[in-house]
Amino acid sequence: MIDPRMTKLAEQLVRYSTALKPGEKILIEAIDVPVEMTCELVRVAREAGADPLVTLKSNRVNRALMQYGSESQLNLIADTEALRMSNVDAYIGLRGNYNIAELSDVPDENHKLYQGTVWKRVHLEIRVPKTRWVVLRWPHPSMAQQANLSTERFEDFYFDVCTLDYDRMAKAMEPLVARMERTDRVRLVGPGTDLKFSTKDIPVVPCAGKLNIPDGEVFTCPVRDSVNGTLQYNARTIYQGVVHDNVRLEFSEGKIVKATSSNTEHLTKVLDTDEGARYIGEFAIGVNPYITEPLLDILFDEKIAGSFHFTPGQAYDEADNGNRSTVHWDLVCLQGAEHGGGEIWFDDELVRKDGLFVTDDLEPLNPENLKD
Repeated sequence: MIDPRMTKLAEQLVRYSTALKPGEKILIEAIDVPVEMTCELVRVAREAGADPLVTLKSNRVNRALMQYGSESQLNLIADTEALRMSNVDAYIGLRGNYNIAELSDVPDENHKLYQGTVWKRVHLEIRVPKTRWVVLRWPHPSMAQQANLSTERFEDFYFDVCTLDYDRMAKAMEPLVARMERTDRVRLVGPGTDLKFSTKDIPVVPCAGKLNIPDGEVFTCPVRDSVNGTLQYNARTIYQGVVHDNVRLEFSEGKIVKATSSNTEHLTKVLDTDEGARYIGEFAIGVNPYITEPLLDILFDEKIAGSFHFTPGQAYDEADNGNRSTVHWDLVCLQGAEHGGGEIWFDDELVRKDGLFVTDDLEPLNPENLKD
């Protein structure tokens, strides 16, 4: 018997997030996900009149492909997956993870090779700009352990977060989008942080259940050379299977000129991947009321209410400052009072303090106003 929460989530992904129409084609990519959920997505997609294509993957197999990968082999995978992706209108990616460190021992050069072939050619060049897509994690005991919750309690939290009223959130985001669209100068202030940059003429994109689940952010991008100052992140982060604490970046004319963390050697390697890795490709404000603490999973952590993320690497086409990189690392800073506080200023006006919006038009985005 299907868990009714799976049905509710499948309905949301098909009918709201990807908004499938009769005759459209959708790729469902499931990595370490229960077959029941994948089957329910197939059923709901067909019920909507769409034609589903399914790919089942394993993180352990993905590790082997990367660990022993050659350029010709990864380009063969990219050729095959690019053909498949180019033939669909929409994409749902469900990503389970029994072990968050599964890729931690893959050599850096292999990570770089994979990012420059499969990830770049299939996802950055086709999926992101040319399909209606949504990606989400699937709850596993390793995620529950990261959150310091029982498996059952984490599953309850997961489905609450993933199936909230995103249409209501989207409406509450409209004033924030309007403010960000007319903003030139942004200042971020907090413990160890004093950062200034411009977002003038860069588009602003609200995210309320259409691209990521869970969702809850509004993003734009700094003018590439405008970033100056220091940023001290306070959320743990993981990249290429390696965990970092206390990432600190210093900027001059847009470029990261100094970077430290609990693993500065690895951080430096990532930032030296290519020229664009030392410039910023995204600035976003998180508003999901059910996500309050970092889980060491970026799809959750970047949506934390009272947070922002400031992302070294590739800019999105929808909010483009021209920066290009195979890196896109969403590093998160929490500004709630319990995390040390902080402020966001738009053109010398304070709009958020200690994680809460302080202007009348933005107060509907505060957690007490978004929870069901």
